Amino acid sequence: MPDTAFIYSDELSHFEYSDDHPFKPLRARNTMELCNRHGLLHAVGVSRPEPEPADEATLRRFHTEEYLAMLARAGRLEHDIEMLAAGLGTPDCPLLPDIDAFCRGVVGATMLAVEQVRDGTVARAFNPVGGMHHGAPDHAEGFCYVNDVAIALTHLRALGLRTAFVDIDAHHANGVQDAFYDDDRVLVISLHEFEEGFYPGTGRAEEIGSGAGEGFTANLPLAARTDDEVYLAAFEQVVPPLLEAFAPDLVLAEIGADTMISDPLTHLRLTSNGYEAVVKRLCDAAPRLTAVGGGGYDVYRTANCWTLAFGALCEIEPEDEFAGLVGGMMYGSAIGGLRDPEIRTEGPDKEHARAVADESVRVLQAEVFPRLGARVP
Repeated sequence: MPDTAFIYSDELSHFEYSDDHPFKPLRARNTMELCNRHGLLHAVGVSRPEPEPADEATLRRFHTEEYLAMLARAGRLEHDIEMLAAGLGTPDCPLLPDIDAFCRGVVGATMLAVEQVRDGTVARAFNPVGGMHHGAPDHAEGFCYVNDVAIALTHLRALGLRTAFVDIDAHHANGVQDAFYDDDRVLVISLHEFEEGFYPGTGRAEEIGSGAGEGFTANLPLAARTDDEVYLAAFEQVVPPLLEAFAPDLVLAEIGADTMISDPLTHLRLTSNGYEAVVKRLCDAAPRLTAVGGGGYDVYRTANCWTLAFGALCEIEPEDEFAGLVGGMMYGSAIGGLRDPEIRTEGPDKEHARAVADESVRVLQAEVFPRLGARVP
């Protein structure tokens, strides 16, 4: 059973974008309560360190000074056309009181998570409020005002570590891909929905990096209505072989739960069962693993999934200590527990989803595997 850290801040989890904004940091508190209810937080080897906000110098590892100055103004609810051009004040990234302080808190939590794994304090760590993988050096987009993932990877690279980033969020990790597209020291793998008009519109299988980084970006685009079976098969054929070939010192994973069948912003059809199986397989392939939350807009099912994920990180089976004693909703967990009934896509939709996944796998095995010396399973 590996030592594992759950990075949690009550202050961060209570930050509110707005009543009608789909991004809800409160998912972190729901997850913490469910992990507690299911016997995960007090198990041997599990710690819960509280993060400190990152300083300005840490944010400047990736973001420009000009952009960070605008972000500070956004936190004071100031606005002008320059800020809007930088994505601040849009429906996705509205002006919010103290948004700059929230961002420093998110980055601090992710930095603590990767440092605990890097220095051997724990083998695995989870920061549920992290995963702002769309943020760019000079602008905000996709609910992401900063990019804690890129900041953490840049930090680890400066320390001389080979790192891999694995993203199972439903949206493509465009901000992280752009940051390391020409770099052979960071392997970026993203599985994501890819359809016409679906945000962010990047992440084709043919996007494999450039220059020294050619072959160190691996995109696995998937069709709408992809289910557990198709997703798991595609993951198995790509992620473990690439990680084995690259042999990273540390893996950072974005484990967004917006792949769920009930998610209001996406069109994949995973259940919590398939999600858990993917995270368990990732744990097998990456003994030193830091996970961040990312997307997930069915708030209660996201908390269920992240509880299962933390159980996988700890290698502990979650057990509901209150099962059979209470009814209705408690800590955000629906009746029936953390796991969903089996749901499969059938007919033409299934054939299409499998064909798209197979083609994505084929491209990666032809274009990326040889460059890394990966073996086709």
